Amino acid sequence: MISLSKELFLQIVKHCKEELPDEACGILAGKGSAVEKAYEMINADKSPENFIMDPAEQLKVMKELRNLGLEMVGIYHSHVASEAYPSSRDIELAFYPEARYCIVTLKDKNNPRIRAFRIKEGKISEEEISIK
Repeated sequence: MISLSKELFLQIVKHCKEELPDEACGILAGKGSAVEKAYEMINADKSPENFIMDPAEQLKVMKELRNLGLEMVGIYHSHVASEAYPSSRDIELAFYPEARYCIVTLKDKNNPRIRAFRIKEGKISEEEISIK
């Protein structure tokens, strides 16, 4: 299970909506399964169907996490017109088997939903999300 506050969920959704028509992406930081901070990242792809985090920005965030004693709990991104489920490209680019991949669907912009997955060796398993 992954847990995040309602405030962080709303921050993530706001970021995803601000990046429309392109996908948004970010890093979820915390300890264990508890998310304490969301880092909004630049989608270097600038695409409504894909995302790639800017490598320099990603390195900067990873150094900050280490300095703060936090770890990468997960990665989030949005799907602007499809369900919150990993695409074949999402699976292909899932380089962190220990991370949760959280996908926000904006298919219905008035009712965004988030789901979390583990992706390991091409296999997808859904993980529960607690928002409090």
